[in-house]
Amino acid sequence: MTVDANINTSRNISAIWFIPLLAAVLGIYMVIHNIMTKGPDIQIAFKTANGLEEGKTKIKYRNVTMGVVNKVSLNEEFDGIIATARLDRQAVSLLRQDTEFWVVTARVGVGNISGLDTLLSGAYIQLAPGEGKTGARRFVALDQPPLTPAGAPGIRLDLISDRASSISAGDSVLYKGYKVGRVESMVFDTADRELHYAIFIDAPYHELVDNHSRFWDVSGISLSASADGFKVETGSLDTILLGGVAFSLPPGIGKGGSVDSGEKFKLYSSYEEILQNPYSEGKYYVVSFSESMKGLLPGAPVEYRGIKVGRVERIMLKESIEYNLEHGGTGQGANIPVLIYLEPGRLALPDDKSSIEVLQRAIRVGVTNGMRASMETGNLLTGAKYINITYYDDVEEARMGTFLGYPTIPTTGTGLGQLEVKLNAILDTINSLPLNQTVDQMNAAIGSLNATLDSLNKIVADESTRQVPAQLNNTLTDLRSVLASFAADSPASQSINSSLLRLNRTLNNLENLTRTLSEQPNAVVFPSGTTTDPIPKANP
Repeated sequence: MTVDANINTSRNISAIWFIPLLAAVLGIYMVIHNIMTKGPDIQIAFKTANGLEEGKTKIKYRNVTMGVVNKVSLNEEFDGIIATARLDRQAVSLLRQDTEFWVVTARVGVGNISGLDTLLSGAYIQLAPGEGKTGARRFVALDQPPLTPAGAPGIRLDLISDRASSISAGDSVLYKGYKVGRVESMVFDTADRELHYAIFIDAPYHELVDNHSRFWDVSGISLSASADGFKVETGSLDTILLGGVAFSLPPGIGKGGSVDSGEKFKLYSSYEEILQNPYSEGKYYVVSFSESMKGLLPGAPVEYRGIKVGRVERIMLKESIEYNLEHGGTGQGANIPVLIYLEPGRLALPDDKSSIEVLQRAIRVGVTNGMRASMETGNLLTGAKYINITYYDDVEEARMGTFLGYPTIPTTGTGLGQLEVKLNAILDTINSLPLNQTVDQMNAAIGSLNATLDSLNKIVADESTRQVPAQLNNTLTDLRSVLASFAADSPASQSINSSLLRLNRTLNNLENLTRTLSEQPNAVVFPSGTTTDPIPKANP
């Protein structure tokens, strides 16, 4: 018996296939969801792996976990660590060019204690978002936690000092004793050999800073003594123990213009130094002198007619030697240049850049009208000297020049310096005189005089010389006797008078004869006529 089989050509899908299909759909969904929700992968460079553990070390922002470190490895140079971490997608907007990372651990410092919660939970990486361009994925971690959060309102300034002090990172910045900011870092620049202190002043106190502000060190206790007694100055308690910086406007200086973040200010060692140097703007000049520099020290005043207008910076002896050697100096002792610093604010000008131009113009015009610099002695006991700038009427015409890029002011010798030069010239003239020959001639003259005196002594000692006074007395006696014989009542005197009368008559007769002969030359031959008696005239 034959049985026919019924073959069904249609294929039905078994329900069991729905399970893998559902799994595939779920897998695709999870992949897509993972891709859609996946956060960015970043790399953070650290100096060491201290506190870092793969799969455990978290990255936090405002104490909210934003990711985890999944790999820690050495960099290519083997001098640091690269930590690779994956963050949540919501952290994308926090990743900017200036975003900062650092490891938070328990820290005990001189001024504060932080990170004690990590003793139980373990170290973690703190994220501080910046304000730069987004999209950064590579970062360099900070060695120390920043004292000021990124983006904090305020102003960041750079203080420059030529010496180290007790100021360090974390110290306070004070305004009239009130804390308004902090010192963020201290770096020594080997190029300019100066210390740079980065400080941050919080808002709204940053508006207290302008371009006339002065910063000084208020670390510890300042003790000074004067005629009024002892004076003690201190900051707050933390500045006494740890150190700090204070700022304000110098006395007598008005409010200045606004400043931008990153501007530089000088850090003074004390408030007294600010009182001595209250101005910020100035101009360097060079003056040269041929006299001795003894007594002229850096910091010596530069005065204009008795008014302090600046100070002496330094004596440029090294630069002068190098300049003369380079330019073929004669080696006969060139003038020594002195670098001075003039401050227009001391002349009642505004303490800003515009006053520098006014000062330069005034000096240029002044030099053409006889302005000169001279080195004067300020104290005869100590020998301290200073630079004086004033006008002179009898100086030669001169012009300003330059020395190593600095403008120069012509100089002249005055006061004790000029007197010293004149005395040296007189001494040189005396030294050039033939004193030895003159002394020899004087000795010879003195010898001749001594010989003459010896001869006179011999003459005086001679017996015949001693008889001369007695003979002179006898002669004077005879002379008196002769003169007495010619007295008015003596016969000789009367005889002389009688003779003189007769002589007068004879002279009168001779005069009449001469007159007659001149009138009548023939009177000698012919007798003259009878002369009539003269008729007397009546008295008028």
